[in-house]
Amino acid sequence: MSRFIDRVVLHVSAGKGGNGCASVHREKFKPLGGPDGANGGRGGDVILVVDENIHTLLDFHFHPNAKATNGKQGAGSNREGANGEDLILKVPDGTVVLDTDGNVLADLVGVGSRYDAAQGGRGGLGNAALASKARKAPGFALLGEDGVERDLVLELKSVADVGLLGFPSAGKSSLVSVLSAAKPKIADYPFTTLVPNLGVVSSGDTTFTVADVPGLIPGASEGRGLGLDFLRHIERCAVLAHVIDCATLDPGRDPISDIDALEAELAAYTPALAGDSGLGDLDKRPRVVILNKTDVPEAAELAEMVTPEIEARGWPVFTISAVSREGLRPLTFALAKMVRDYREAHPKPEPKRQVIRPVKVKDSSFTIEKDPDIPGGFVVRGTRPERWIRQTAFDNDEAVGYLADRLARLGVEDALVKKGAQPGASVTIGDVSFEWEPMTPAGIDLTRTGRGTDPRLDQVERIGADERKHARRVRRGLLDEDA
Repeated sequence: MSRFIDRVVLHVSAGKGGNGCASVHREKFKPLGGPDGANGGRGGDVILVVDENIHTLLDFHFHPNAKATNGKQGAGSNREGANGEDLILKVPDGTVVLDTDGNVLADLVGVGSRYDAAQGGRGGLGNAALASKARKAPGFALLGEDGVERDLVLELKSVADVGLLGFPSAGKSSLVSVLSAAKPKIADYPFTTLVPNLGVVSSGDTTFTVADVPGLIPGASEGRGLGLDFLRHIERCAVLAHVIDCATLDPGRDPISDIDALEAELAAYTPALAGDSGLGDLDKRPRVVILNKTDVPEAAELAEMVTPEIEARGWPVFTISAVSREGLRPLTFALAKMVRDYREAHPKPEPKRQVIRPVKVKDSSFTIEKDPDIPGGFVVRGTRPERWIRQTAFDNDEAVGYLADRLARLGVEDALVKKGAQPGASVTIGDVSFEWEPMTPAGIDLTRTGRGTDPRLDQVERIGADERKHARRVRRGLLDEDA
């Protein structure tokens, strides 16, 4: 038996960009062929696309992790790495994408609507792209960037034309079963329906869908019962139909009080609908009142008594019996007409065009703050410094020297001096911490040695890193001074 899943948490991971290649052209009689290492490929994106053949989020319930493929590494002879393939995830019409804080990121209405859920990482530059007057044959390349990883909440709001509302055991599921070919579970106890049921109804040349929402009770908009979990399935219904049980034996209940209670819940739920698909608040939607179970004589008499009072509110009233199927034909024609009128006034929504905003890549701003965990330490934050850290292979001295030059040109070195940084101070950028050495000349042209090396990093006049680490642990009281 298929399950109806309308809310899932999806873990998406875009592909990692491929690393650049450090290669030198080698050919007979051409000993100085120059760098020819190409760039790495871009990582694949994770994209959500509305598909008309998908009606539930069941696949994501059983497979909550989605990862796109990585980009390929660049190669010599200027052969760029292949881009990773985008991962296309098909979702049902009416899917709302939220972050873990509940902020709406996308409202996917209309077949073909797309949302780029996670962007792939950029590929690293090869040494051919890094060649300059100062570095004619770089012995290093940049690493590819990681793709975006995030958790998304997918909620399905059924795109139905008519929403059936009513107290538990009011006969909503029975009505869906006789109006359409749907076969929901029907029993004589409350809350038989645990998930929304959708049925397709044909009336003349008009075909529309009917959604049966699990029974609402007073307080449903505040989380009582099942109403809060499924009220979102009527947010996009063009017509709301109150299904009233005229044969109930519960004390204190009657058709008018039931309608008032349902209306109060709809009004209380209205604030959650800000910015929905333009249908207006629930309390302003067209209404139909269906007085059910009139095959019982007492129920038929009660329906006849309350009909004038309900019609005085301006709502059409239909007296039916889902068991004997009495009164279904006029009801079907009336619902079809209301749906036709709505469709004429509201054309079918077209797929929303995805707005792609260019990323500001030349943002040279950065901030330097004191490290709250390390005395005398500093934390550098900024888009470019953090990206450069991720692109650097720290096992290559020339790559580290290139990073030092970039940071110096950006002004990080001067800013650290103004902040009062002392030699050996811990400086953290992104996920990497290092000991700052102000005597290391950065940003100037130096005589290059072998590929992959940097003479500035070969200085041994300063205290070694192990000694500074030992001294720092002694200051913190983690070790004895003589240890």
